[in-house]
Amino acid sequence: MRIQLRVVGLANSRKMVFDNEGIDLDSWRDRLEEGSPMSLDQWVEGITSRNLRNSVFADVTANAEVAACYATLLQRSISVVACNKIACSSPYKNYRQLKDLAREYNARFLFETNVGAGLPVIGTLNDLLRSGDTIRRIEAVLSGTLNFVFNHYDGQRPFAEVVRQAQDEGYTEPDPRLDLSGTDVMRKIMILTREVGERTEMDDIDNHSFLPASCMRGSVEDFYGEMKKEEEHFRQLYLAAAGKGKKLKFVARYDSGKASVGLQHIGAEQDLYHLYGKDNVVLFYTDRYSEQPLVVKGAGAGAEVTASGVFADILRIINS
Repeated sequence: MRIQLRVVGLANSRKMVFDNEGIDLDSWRDRLEEGSPMSLDQWVEGITSRNLRNSVFADVTANAEVAACYATLLQRSISVVACNKIACSSPYKNYRQLKDLAREYNARFLFETNVGAGLPVIGTLNDLLRSGDTIRRIEAVLSGTLNFVFNHYDGQRPFAEVVRQAQDEGYTEPDPRLDLSGTDVMRKIMILTREVGERTEMDDIDNHSFLPASCMRGSVEDFYGEMKKEEEHFRQLYLAAAGKGKKLKFVARYDSGKASVGLQHIGAEQDLYHLYGKDNVVLFYTDRYSEQPLVVKGAGAGAEVTASGVFADILRIINS
């Protein structure tokens, strides 16, 4: 496969750089550090004014202002690859508009890494639908963070310490409360239900949160402090499951048009039981896969697998 890729622009929260001849990726950090002060308006103008053929914009931030630029880019026939979940989990009207703009202006709007990092979850779902199958039910563990935490917490080491380890190893959102509260899982199951064809909003999803309300107040450091105070709460959650020979899993479900997320006791006979480390798993129950579901399983968090998913979306656009 002969593909020529040229990175002509890079930006972070402080600096931006353009080079129509291409940026040498062996020295991209130095080039970026030598670049101009970052201005999002100037960055978008720099992309659109160049009017380069076959342009792809890749967003690997978690920034709402960056996500708000997608419509402008798509209207200029610039494809968008979004690791950022904000656009697809925004109000349904905005999600639908971006999909429609991509179709109208012959661009692509791809966001495989919104769910499952590098796992082919959204691609598999879309392939099922395009081939004429019907999605009846989805069961999933969609948080690498929560799976990591509950696979490592045994009531011996403080729960807050295990969460801190997950953050230090790069598995959590910048604010871990998005993971621990279930908000990030809600976004992910909402994106899947929207791809199925539902007009789901966040308020439509039932969230059976396990976090005490005190943990959601104040700063991130306050969050860790409150978790330490609530250690007995987390210990009892673990003991209630372990006493039955079961594991704790934070499960997302879609069934009969409704979606929910919550902590559940999972037994060894269930498909979600054998899930280790930071892995994710998605079970698709469809007309074709009615008894035994179609399973997508693997690492669901981490920089390397997420980067591979972003690059795979870029290659899909090139090959289309």
